[in-house]
Amino acid sequence: MFSHILRRCFHTPFKLQRNVCPLSRSPSLNPASVYATKLQAFHTSPPFFKKKTPKESETKDLGVLQRSMKSLKDSPKPALYLSLAGLIPFVSVPLLMVIQGTYSPELAFAQITYGAVTVSFLGGKRWGFALPENSPAKPDWLNLANSTVPPLFAWQALLFKDATRGAIMLVMALGIALHYDLSLLPTYPGWFKVLRVVGTVVMVLSLLATAALKTISEEQLGNRRNKWQNTKQ
Repeated sequence: MFSHILRRCFHTPFKLQRNVCPLSRSPSLNPASVYATKLQAFHTSPPFFKKKTPKESETKDLGVLQRSMKSLKDSPKPALYLSLAGLIPFVSVPLLMVIQGTYSPELAFAQITYGAVTVSFLGGKRWGFALPENSPAKPDWLNLANSTVPPLFAWQALLFKDATRGAIMLVMALGIALHYDLSLLPTYPGWFKVLRVVGTVVMVLSLLATAALKTISEEQLGNRRNKWQNTKQ
């Protein structure tokens, strides 16, 4: 009887251990679950490694454009309307040439003359900005001497007999004047800078359009002369 009790006491723990061991295994030790966890960790990427989508870049571009248009709307009405009206002589010259279908040297010279006057005005307004006592720009050699550079380019444009060279000279003068207004005098208000950019782009495109029409007209005239000479021979 005593030996039977001892046998029961010694064999019971082993039976319990065999029954408990399968239950003691954690599901995380399963090879399939471990492999799935590794795959999940491998495919997970931090958010800062993701590339920007085209929609995000387009949204930023639209934001800059909207801010520019908003600042342009904030400009004083006289400055906005007078600036837009001042672009009419530039745009009307190539437009009239296209409508008439012929290149007009008189209209081209009128556009270059008006462009020279405009460039001189853009250069001279820096004196008006630098001369007041409370102005952030000082009337030093840098500000006052730089204002004479665009008028010199304008004068040189009037000396050219070729309208194409005169237009190119005016384009250079407009670029210099715009650089002065945007970089050297950052205290200008935002609406004025946007207005200057828009006006410069329109003036440059109008001058280049006139130069292109002159080149096309000369090519057509040359082709006609060649045909006439060929038929005469």
